[in-house]
Amino acid sequence: MRDFSVIERSDYDLIVIGGGINGAGTARDGALRGLKTLLVEKGDFAGGTTGWSTRLIHGGLRYLEYFEFNLVRESLKEREILLKIAPHLVKPIQMTIPLYAGGARSYWEIQAGMVLYDLLSFDKTLPNHRMLPAPKMRQLFRAVNAEGLKGAAQYYDSQVAYAERLGLETVLSAKQAGADVFNYAAVTQIDRNTDRAIALTVRDELTQKEYTVSVGAQTVIVNTSGPWVDEVCALGQKGKQNAPIGDRKLGGTKGSHILVDSFPGAPDTALYAEAQADGRPYFIVPWLNRYLIGTTDRYYDGDLDRVKADNEEIDYLIAETNRVIPTAQLSREDVKFTYAGIRPLPYAKEGTKPSSVTRAHILHDHKDEGVNNLISLIGGKLTTYRQVAEELVNAVYRKRGEPIVSCKTATTPLPGAIAPNDPRIVRAIIDWEKTLSPTRIAHLFTLYGARAMEVLDIVKRDRELAEPIVPHLLDIKAQIVYAVEREMAHTLVDLCHHRTTLALQDNYGLDAIAQILPCLEKYCHWDAEARDRAVANYRTYLQAHNLPDYCSVNFDWID
Repeated sequence: MRDFSVIERSDYDLIVIGGGINGAGTARDGALRGLKTLLVEKGDFAGGTTGWSTRLIHGGLRYLEYFEFNLVRESLKEREILLKIAPHLVKPIQMTIPLYAGGARSYWEIQAGMVLYDLLSFDKTLPNHRMLPAPKMRQLFRAVNAEGLKGAAQYYDSQVAYAERLGLETVLSAKQAGADVFNYAAVTQIDRNTDRAIALTVRDELTQKEYTVSVGAQTVIVNTSGPWVDEVCALGQKGKQNAPIGDRKLGGTKGSHILVDSFPGAPDTALYAEAQADGRPYFIVPWLNRYLIGTTDRYYDGDLDRVKADNEEIDYLIAETNRVIPTAQLSREDVKFTYAGIRPLPYAKEGTKPSSVTRAHILHDHKDEGVNNLISLIGGKLTTYRQVAEELVNAVYRKRGEPIVSCKTATTPLPGAIAPNDPRIVRAIIDWEKTLSPTRIAHLFTLYGARAMEVLDIVKRDRELAEPIVPHLLDIKAQIVYAVEREMAHTLVDLCHHRTTLALQDNYGLDAIAQILPCLEKYCHWDAEARDRAVANYRTYLQAHNLPDYCSVNFDWID
């Protein structure tokens, strides 16, 4: 049960607005250091920019081009930490960069960059790079376009296939450490006096009831709402007058992706190619038996709650993939899913090339704008969220005038952390062999890590819960019950997009919904009205975020 009365009677040291990966990391860090922490998110945890990323934990190789060496070093250090504290979610992936005559970056420039990349990751556990002459590249990647091919660079980064679950586990860790965490809790007003925020109005988006959170004399508010930072600052109130906090800070760019099934010539490992149309690097990444292709980089001034890949971006990604792998012959009909997110970058002057805007984060103190207890995060990357959170919590202590308590997050594993060779996995496969296949058991450990045993405990209630949701995918019905009971899932979007990736893997999740709805009725007590409302909201969500403009889908059969 969601008990919002707790936020009205609690005295918080730290209030975090925005439950994406950076907000989740800040709440976790603060709670682990002993700060009484509140995290509120207007939608679902990790349901925005975090989930709409390329799902890579990477060092930012291309940032070397803009001499952002500190950012690259920080990213590489954090990549290594995440491999250790979340080994079930963050895994190595080989990257190959095809190099062509006439490209924006020569063979020797790329080789120099790779050497520097290795030097900046001197303490890594992943292999160093290697350069491939053209004959070796053609032998290893036989379908890659050979015209003008000069060779390739190969190196390792990491992939987080379930980026949403990295965010969720970070939230769950914060909750375990004592933080109060609420999704679907929108801040609608920030009351302020001469120099401080003194209260927040929070609306429960599921019931539309509003609650008041008192902001004490020592309370610090951290705004980690990503692309919505300016919108949160616009909620400032003095008396009965609207009083926005500061001027525009964000100038976000949109990054769009497409998902396709395997195609002729599809690589076994990731390709990091240079687009011919604009010279921008983009990825072709194996992802859960599909291929994730992206991303674009365009300024965006539209509705932040209705962001989707447009037809031009989809055609761009298709054309560039077909250029690098001519046998692919992809078309719009091959696109199985699309998504787009907004990078929360600093506002840049008109005419600035999007890719040249710094990816380094900024901690903006609103003291000079009349709010001494508010810090906004501008920027921030999936890879560096833990470091960013550490910096934010350090800043909170400085605001409070207290000695900084040491950060624990670099050495504290996430709740599900488990090594792939852990004997508990083998034990579970043996114990459950008569109920679930080894492949399904392994899948549960991939998603939930050590917490997979809690999902299996739910199967004990009813053998029906061991049944697959969609026959050709590995997820089982017990995951739905677990998501509602233990992971704060409240909508079909939560279930199909964020707790599982059923929507991204099969028919936008529509086939899964036919099995999920009866499960919700039987085990989670959803009535007909709740189910109808959930289906209607799911339809609206898909149309706003995932369905290409040229595509139509029939929803009638799930009504």
